[in-house]
Parts: sequence; C-alpha cells; structure tokens
Amino acid sequence: MVQTKYFSDLIVKVATSRDKAAFVELFDHFAPRLKGYLMKQGADDAVAEEVAQDVMVTLWRKADLFDPQKSSASTWLFRIARNRRIDRLRRQKTAELDPEEPALQPTPLPDVADEMDARLREERVRAAMASLPDEQKEVVRLAFFIGLSHSEISDQTGLPLGTVKSRIRLAFGRLRQLIEADEAVDVN
Repeated sequence: MVQTKYFSDLIVKVATSRDKAAFVELFDHFAPRLKGYLMKQGADDAVAEEVAQDVMVTLWRKADLFDPQKSSASTWLFRIARNRRIDRLRRQKTAELDPEEPALQPTPLPDVADEMDARLREERVRAAMASLPDEQKEVVRLAFFIGLSHSEISDQTGLPLGTVKSRIRLAFGRLRQLIEADEAVDVN
C-alpha cells in the first residue's frame, strides 16, 4: 500500500509540476516491468520495448488523466500497455486477430474472498513492520517499497553492504515470527 501511494504521488507530481525526477523514478521502476509484461503477453523484444516506451511517453503527456482514487499507478500503466498492444495487434493487417489471444480477453474480476484475505494480510504485515526497529524498517522500505538493490541501499545510506543484508535478513526473520504467531493470518 505504501509503495502504491508512493508511485501514485509521483504521477501526481508529473501531472501538476512536470517533475522530471519523479518521472525518471517512475520510468526506472515501470519501464522494465512493462516490457517484461508485454513479452509475457507474446510481444517480441523490440515491440515490447517500443510499447513500453510509448506507455512512458503517455505517462509524461497525460499524467493529468490519472486518478489515484480510481486505480493504482501500476494498474493504470499496465492497462495502457495492454491497450497499446491490442491497438498494435489490430493495426496489423497481415495477420487475422485470434479471438483466443490472451491480450484480447477481458481481465477476470478479482475473487472477493481472495481480495479480503489479501487486505487482512496487508494490514497484519503493516502492523508487523511497525514493530521493527527503525534501522531495519528503513532498509526493508528501501528494498521492497522503493525497489532499490542492496548495493543501492548501501550507497544511499552509507551503510556497509553486509550490514544492509544483515538488517534485511533480521527484519525478515522478525516479520516471519510475528506473522506466524498471528492467528488471524493464514500462512499456508
């Protein structure tokens, strides 16, 4: 949830003040993920790269159309990518569209029970995170919510790489203990 809000806030910065640093951070995070998603959907490397670039240009130009109340940053960007790929397939006159093409199928609605379980788990993980010491909480935030590598965390914080890895390992051990001890969370 923290990461979702973080990226949504970055898109709002791009929309309101054309914040280039926010855009660079969004680009660095989402462009490779969009390309990977498109390749999993059957696009070749060049097409996936082109569509991912196009999505990021759309983000820059049309960030004001993003509504954080309606969707998360990732949902919005991946929907644009999916639609751009479908548009590209439709423009290809050389091949007939296959109605069974996965990209042309509607996205299934999420299972309400699964969504409720996910929200409960998220609340419990957030509560467990709050109980971590600040130094562990910070490296976990940088690694998993911001998406920095261990080396990047070391560079940014000035901590030795081994310390970063140790703090993450200790935090995960503590989180595992807290979550496994929480009867409200199904860990199976």
